Amino acid sequence: MEENVNRSLFAFIKNSPTAWHACACAAAALEGAGFEELEERAAWRLRPGGRYFVRRNGSALLAFSLPEDFGGFLMWAAHTDSPCFLVKGEAPAAGMYTRLSVEKYGGMLCASWMDRPLSLAGRVTVREGEGLRTRLIDLDRDLLLIPSVAIHMDRTVNDGKKLDVNVDMLPLLGSELAERRLARLTAEAAAVSEEDVVSSELLVYSRTPGTIWGADGEYISAPRLDDLQCVFAGLQGLLTAKPGTNAPLLCLFDNEEVGSGTRQGADSDFLASVLERICGSLGRDLRQTLAASFMVSADNAHAVHPNHPEYADRGDRPRMNGGVVIKRNANRKYATDAISAAVFEELCARAGIPVQRYSNRPDLPGGSTLGNISGSHVSVPTVDIGHAQLAMHSAYETAGAADTETMIRAARAYFESAYSEKDGKIRL
Repeated sequence: MEENVNRSLFAFIKNSPTAWHACACAAAALEGAGFEELEERAAWRLRPGGRYFVRRNGSALLAFSLPEDFGGFLMWAAHTDSPCFLVKGEAPAAGMYTRLSVEKYGGMLCASWMDRPLSLAGRVTVREGEGLRTRLIDLDRDLLLIPSVAIHMDRTVNDGKKLDVNVDMLPLLGSELAERRLARLTAEAAAVSEEDVVSSELLVYSRTPGTIWGADGEYISAPRLDDLQCVFAGLQGLLTAKPGTNAPLLCLFDNEEVGSGTRQGADSDFLASVLERICGSLGRDLRQTLAASFMVSADNAHAVHPNHPEYADRGDRPRMNGGVVIKRNANRKYATDAISAAVFEELCARAGIPVQRYSNRPDLPGGSTLGNISGSHVSVPTVDIGHAQLAMHSAYETAGAADTETMIRAARAYFESAYSEKDGKIRL
């Protein structure tokens, strides 16, 4: 069972080289399960018992089920994007190579991208008749590589080296004969002529497939585990959960790695707008419904590093395969508080799901997550959780082989729960 779950995760990651593709994969799974797609620009006529989803920018998605008579919303937030390189164009070099000029998207471990097969995926806007249409493309072949410099030419490389994206991280596309090939490859992937490609957003992604490894097969490694592992778990939890007394709502946001400040990010009106429209369509009061709602912000956490355990906090030392990690931060970089942590821990205890805790070492602050960002728009009790992992923001990340299934169980139990708060008492 555990291996099958991880193989399904690897397939989902392979088919999701960009946030747009991840959103499309989630939408296909939802449609296959009978969810109806809504459009933001259209009028909504929702019905109790219905199941729906809506996309924005093709890279963010909200999916929800509406029980006949529900209390509040049970929201699960994760993000579809991962650190990578955005292609700006070609950059010929030395009269014998064709490289790509790139820009960093998000914070990444640049060295991990070197000397491994890479490819391109993204979206293009093309002319179609008298209008324009956006198409997703994935070149899906070993097309690029970022070569490192040999030790003989840089004897100081192992003493620590600053990598300049404009110099050291330019992917090699081919020889000088490949000049102007990028435009042709893009058009071919979109099945149009070069003249009909109006604009494009192409991202470099790692081609290395996911694998299960370790003395007892206890670890998994794959690209983009942060945060597609939580996207996958939330999606599977939603699709397999039995109807409960709350409305489950899967929130997949884009651009978390660059601050979420976009129309498809957690710092937008996307979630608030959809919640308002749901309540309006069903004749419910939004404020009352939110007062009975809860959010899980699912984004991976740092496991204790085998070679550098000193980077972990003395007290909270999460391990891979140790269960779901609940994340805390005194400065509210994570939204977890005593109440939301207790609610989630009790929920997991009843379902037999192990939990552990994480907090940053005080002098090594971490980044913000979806919970506190979305909370400025939709203020509900929120707990930040994740899988324990190594090498976060590497081109190839590592997590526990048992943890994918554990997180799916947690998502399912969460969506099936009967959360309510009345007279100062929380019931599950």
